Amino acid sequence: MFGLRPEEAIDELQQLPVNHPLRSNVFNLLTNFQANLQTTESLDNEERSLIMKLSPLYIQWEQEALKRGEEQGRLQEKRLMVESMLEVKFGEIDRELAQIVESLSQLPAKEITQLIMQCERQELLARFRE
Repeated sequence: MFGLRPEEAIDELQQLPVNHPLRSNVFNLLTNFQANLQTTESLDNEERSLIMKLSPLYIQWEQEALKRGEEQGRLQEKRLMVESMLEVKFGEIDRELAQIVESLSQLPAKEITQLIMQCERQELLARFRE
């Protein structure tokens, strides 16, 4: 990406895998750059072209950020469900039970429900201890 014309760098960024570590940071910088360009009153043709090229990139970045937020929300909701079910069955969630919440949360909801309903505390702890 370094040493490229801005348009080439944007094309290369769009081709990076969604989970590439630099992608989100670079998207963030480019959207800030686009916002700064848009506030400039006297833009030349190259800057206008750059804004046009950055617009779809910004929309893509925004959609990816929204998907990540939704996924984080689903994971948090699932963790809360697991914690609630453990609390209902075993009472207070102590340190040992708290340690298996993450592992349980990785399972499908139906499997979580079955395990918590059918297993005794020690069985669950033995199965999911890390």
